[in-house]
Amino acid sequence: PDLTGHEKFGLGNVKYNISGIHVTGVELPSASISLLPRSGIKLVIGNASLTINMNWNIRTWMFKDSGRSTVHISKVFVTAIFSTPLDNRGPTSISLTSCRTTSGDIDIKLNGKS
Repeated sequence: PDLTGHEKFGLGNVKYNISGIHVTGVELPSASISLLPRSGIKLVIGNASLTINMNWNIRTWMFKDSGRSTVHISKVFVTAIFSTPLDNRGPTSISLTSCRTTSGDIDIKLNGKS
């Protein structure tokens, strides 16, 4: 979905819109899934990266600008624990019980009129 909003900085508001968000690359060089006895599944992803392209525009009382942007996020680490019911009644379900995510580097390239 598009992201639209405003933030107050110093002397005024900055209105922004981010649209056309498209994931163009995902790398998962290290990923593992393991079973946790009587509780569920553990997913670990290490040193992943993600590239996203998008359109952006901003407007303040003083100027406005718009363009395209590429965001590259690297050194992403994710640990997630999923629980599964222990009984055999009904369809199998999975619930996310914990999730921890960290990212190391974010590189943002803005291409606009200014």
